[in-house]
Amino acid sequence: MNVAFKTRHGEPGTRPRAASHGPRRAGGQRRGADGICGCPARLRIRPCHQPGFTLIEVLIALAVVALALLALTRTAGLAVQDFDALRERTLAGWMAANVLTDTRIAAIPPPLGRSDGRAELGGHTWRWTREVLATPNASIRRIEVQVFLGTADQPSASLTGFAGVAP
Repeated sequence: MNVAFKTRHGEPGTRPRAASHGPRRAGGQRRGADGICGCPARLRIRPCHQPGFTLIEVLIALAVVALALLALTRTAGLAVQDFDALRERTLAGWMAANVLTDTRIAAIPPPLGRSDGRAELGGHTWRWTREVLATPNASIRRIEVQVFLGTADQPSASLTGFAGVAP
């Protein structure tokens, strides 16, 4: 059997009718047409075509939500670690600036060479090293400061500055 329709250009045309879905019941109705899927009534837990989600759909949705929450938790954990590292570098930069400033304003400029010390800032004990170097201009000294957190081998901050000395 064919069904009449119009083409895109407005001309009449025909196409074959789609095949029926499933065997027909007595009276010409297809299964499922009246809301019954064809399974025996004793096997049905709920009427066919009742709205709602199946157990597998709910489990898949829970799995997707669990993965999303896991990703958010990991992202939050990384943000906390990044914040701690940023806080450490900020405090180390302030400590290096303090050491450089103390060196610049000292009444007697430090001698050429390396020196070190410890100081407290932000609830942490910081270890610093200061190296005073000569420059081509005899009245200017180059000061390099490195700051370490506790007993760390890598500096948390480095700062280089210059200071004038009386000739």
